[in-house]
Amino acid sequence: MPPGYDNYTTCYNIEVEEDTRNLIDGYKGLTNEQVFDALSKKRTGLEIAIENVEHDFNIGSIVRTANSFNVSKVHIIGRKKYNRRGAMCTDKYLEIVHHSTIEDFLGTQKHRELVAIENNTPRAKELHAKKFAPNTTLIFGSENSGITPELLANAADVRFIESFGSTRSVNVGAAAAIAMYEWIRQRVLG
Repeated sequence: MPPGYDNYTTCYNIEVEEDTRNLIDGYKGLTNEQVFDALSKKRTGLEIAIENVEHDFNIGSIVRTANSFNVSKVHIIGRKKYNRRGAMCTDKYLEIVHHSTIEDFLGTQKHRELVAIENNTPRAKELHAKKFAPNTTLIFGSENSGITPELLANAADVRFIESFGSTRSVNVGAAAAIAMYEWIRQRVLG
């Protein structure tokens, strides 16, 4: 089992024609470890950091999206446990690392651009105007209190997702999907 995983075994390895896992056809019938290894050979330069997100579904949703964009690593800062059901077993195909402190996380981020996605600070600029670096780590925080001031102070850049309705922000899981896609659009599709 890849490092950073708990003993979570609700996904099973079965024959291709019976494989009901949410996998593209090329990975059907492979063991979880084989899928992990195949994806590892073509990971992007994007990493994701999730700091103290309170709702388990949001964490699982971010992990699932991170798998969809084949990010290099997901960092969970603070609270370790979450309900993996929202991840739809995609956590088996990613390297997920837990950091109990911000300092521990920052120690792994040398030579990476830290970009916080946060709308509750005067530092924030529009996401659409951002030109992403190849080795970026996107940081997402709690919907209630946002990214902590300590972590926000260590971000090289802060961006918000433009809103055109009456609400000032989107759900953190949706924000993560939008920001990851924008990085992919620029760095992989661009």
